[in-house]
This record gives sequence, structure tokens and C-alpha cells, in this order.
Amino acid sequence: MFAWRRAGPMLFALLFVVLLVADRSAARAEEQAPGAANPDLCQRAKFRVVVDVGHTVDVPGAMSARGIPEYAFNLQLAQQVKQALADAGFGDTVLLITATAPWRGLFERAARANAMHADLFIAIHHDSVPDNLLQTWQYGGQDQHYNDDYPGYAIFVSNDNPHRAGSLLFGRFLGQELQSRGLQYTPHYTLALMGHRRRELLDAKAGVYRYDQLIVLRETHMPAVLLEAGSIVNRQEELQLASAERRTLTSAAIVAAVENFCTARAKPAEAKGAAPLRHGTLDSRP
Repeated sequence: MFAWRRAGPMLFALLFVVLLVADRSAARAEEQAPGAANPDLCQRAKFRVVVDVGHTVDVPGAMSARGIPEYAFNLQLAQQVKQALADAGFGDTVLLITATAPWRGLFERAARANAMHADLFIAIHHDSVPDNLLQTWQYGGQDQHYNDDYPGYAIFVSNDNPHRAGSLLFGRFLGQELQSRGLQYTPHYTLALMGHRRRELLDAKAGVYRYDQLIVLRETHMPAVLLEAGSIVNRQEELQLASAERRTLTSAAIVAAVENFCTARAKPAEAKGAAPLRHGTLDSRP
């Protein structure tokens, strides 16, 4: 009895410490549990991304410095992006391949994406330069054309898209993710030598340009961007863009940007100080 009275305060103190530690551990576990204090707001399985393969087999776009059509680069990268998104939980991602030639085919792409009620549209392209900036060299016994001055990616959005704020937001996420992986955007679209192809730089950090007239960006009813993944007329960057390593890097950047955008889209409007969200969009256009 006497021993218990002497040990009692010590036991009570020890019990208090044990209970306090257990309570804090439970609180930490609750914070980390799905759907608790910090849930993943993005419902990936329901978020539909359309990955558009730029150009067609018959109208393949630019020709690379080694004579490979742009469409081949676009298709390979878009296929990997689609698979990477599916592997990340975005199982509703659609690879959009269109055989119809421009201009009709461009409207067809937008119409198909609209009919799918997509949440995000990403057009995959690879860049070139105006013909007057190309030089000639011999490759494979044939004359080919190149320009080694302007490597780098470029991202385009349209102010005529009904969800231009969402388009710009995703463009910024994408540029940030590409740069975090060591890539840089090309600034040549700001130069006078681009003539009528000169574009306004909306985000000088992320490399997002304004291109209102692009049909696939203007006519889509969801946030939309066009990514020029790099320059295939730049002889060094062409080799990089043709590699599995570069496609993997670009795909990973796109997946991370989609994850960020999907989460931002799902946040309550009052938490963002934005206009109320509409289905499938970030809509803060006046």
C-alpha cells in the first residue's frame, strides 16, 4: 500500500505521456489518410484528357533536319503521354488521331473533343521555323533543311477559348514542370524576324504564348493548350526529341501538370477566390 502511494504519481505521469503520444500519432495518421484533412481532390478516374496528335499521315507538318515528318514525332510522343496519364490514374484519357486534312480536320478535332465532354485538351506538336530561316545541308545523300538557332519548347493558348483562364493556368503548370526537368522554352516567337508568326508572350517564366487563331484552341469548349515539344529542325534537339529518354521526360512533365491542374480545378471556388467552377473547367472569364 505504501509502495503504491509512492509510485502512484510516477505511474500517472507515465500514463499521461503514453496517451499524449498515442493521440498525436493518431492525429498524424488521420491527416495522411485519404479523404481526411489533406485529401487528393483530383478524381483522376473521372478527369478526361484529350491528347491530340498534331497533323495527319497525308499532311504531316514540318520536316525534320534529317527528313523525318513531324507527324511521326507527334504520334510517338502522344502515345507515350497517353500511356503515362493512364498509368498515373487518368484512365479516361483519349488519344485523338484525325485523318481529315486541314482546315476541315482542325474543326473536326475540336468537335470530337467537345462531344467527349473533355476536361482538358492537349495538342502535341514539334516545332520548326519560317522557310526563310532554314539552311541546307546534306544528310543521307539528300538535301535537307535545318536551323540550329532556336531550340526549346513553346506553349500556346487562345484568348478566344471560352475557358482562357484555365488554359493559361494549365500552360503555366506545364511550363513549370518542363523547366523543373531541365528544359527551356524558345524565345524566338517574340522576335521581329518571325513576321506574321510573331506571338505575344503571356508568361515569360513558363514560356506560354498567345495564339488566338489556332482552331483547336479556339473552338474547344474546355481548357486547351498546344505544346511544341521542341524544334525538329535543330539538328541536335532533333536527336534528343527522337529518344525515348526525352519522350519520357516530356511525358512526366505533362502528367505532373495535369495532376496539378486537376487538383486546382477541384478546389472550392471560395478557396481560390475565383468564379464558381463549371463542369470540366476552370472558368473565371468575365
